[in-house]
Amino acid sequence: MTEDIEAMIKLDWDISKKPYPPKVIKLASGESMVVREASREEVPVLLDAIRPLTTVSKDYYDVVAARMYSELLSWYRYRARNEFCLVGVVDGVLAGLVNNRHINEKEVWSHHTIALKRGGRVGAHLFAAKHEFSFEYLGAEKIYVVAESPIGFRRWMNEWRLVETGIQHELQGATAWVITRDAYLKDAKPRLVFGERPVPKDMLEQSKHLKLVTPDVLEEK
Repeated sequence: MTEDIEAMIKLDWDISKKPYPPKVIKLASGESMVVREASREEVPVLLDAIRPLTTVSKDYYDVVAARMYSELLSWYRYRARNEFCLVGVVDGVLAGLVNNRHINEKEVWSHHTIALKRGGRVGAHLFAAKHEFSFEYLGAEKIYVVAESPIGFRRWMNEWRLVETGIQHELQGATAWVITRDAYLKDAKPRLVFGERPVPKDMLEQSKHLKLVTPDVLEEK
């Protein structure tokens, strides 16, 4: 009986899913960051990384971290549909992570972006990478974005030249803003999406053994 119910409520991808091809980005600091898709098996490590941020009120890290924690845990426990997570890794150390959830084959909810390593535009590069994944590899036509902090609004809505929709985002909060495939390809991608492929084998292998360090924002407290 329990097994029958679990089969009914277990969630995963129900639309076409392709893997994200890893890439390497040169940060403003001069360091190289590998961006790759996270596996479900890595989620416990990712939860360990963001858990300390749930008590940091600066820049609304607490809100973003708590919500992302729930999203990743739901994905890990098969209680989220069409969810993916990308990680940014610098010299084996987890520098940041992002996630999206596809509503269907054409529409996407942009979920969250957390930079554990501040400076170097880690968050900006990861935000761009997750939308690259949704548009270029998963076939999205529209991505809906919401900001939970003033810095997030300036970084996403202004820098990406998003358009307000009047639609309520599933994350609640403010009205969702949207970027279309056409706007992404013609405007955002040339300005904001960076990286080279393929990633050198040794660098990619190093990125698969995630090391955690104290997030920079905690060092600033």
